[in-house]
Amino acid sequence: MAENLFSEKEKRELTDAIAEAESHTSGEIRLHIERFCREDVMDHAAFIFEKLEMHKTERRNAVLFYISFEDHKLAILGDAGIHEKVGDNFWEEIKNDLVEAFKKGEYVAGLSKGLIKAGKALSTYFPKGEDNPNELSNEISFGKSVKK
Repeated sequence: MAENLFSEKEKRELTDAIAEAESHTSGEIRLHIERFCREDVMDHAAFIFEKLEMHKTERRNAVLFYISFEDHKLAILGDAGIHEKVGDNFWEEIKNDLVEAFKKGEYVAGLSKGLIKAGKALSTYFPKGEDNPNELSNEISFGKSVKK
């Protein structure tokens, strides 16, 4: 099961990284993990993005990190507001960093670093304002929690 990929301590480290990444930005970041992805990874990540209602943030500045660990698939999907600012190359850079960390077995450290890097980019274009509600949960979502 996808929920068992990380220990409770590692899950806390990842949710802490999300909170840190969001601490200087109005942007929102989610991490979704599944065992398998039987379709194009970007198409499926877009489906998950919608199911998690990430497109409903006020500034359209949410980012999804999607991982299908058994298939070794990874997608990083930014909503329209952030994507138009950073473009495809930025996501590819983070994705390449993640792949390198994963090859070394550094799953939590690699993900944490990537999440924080995304948060820094978000803070450049979407700085934290005085009123900065947390629009989306920082908890990791898993495959069985989102159904087609």
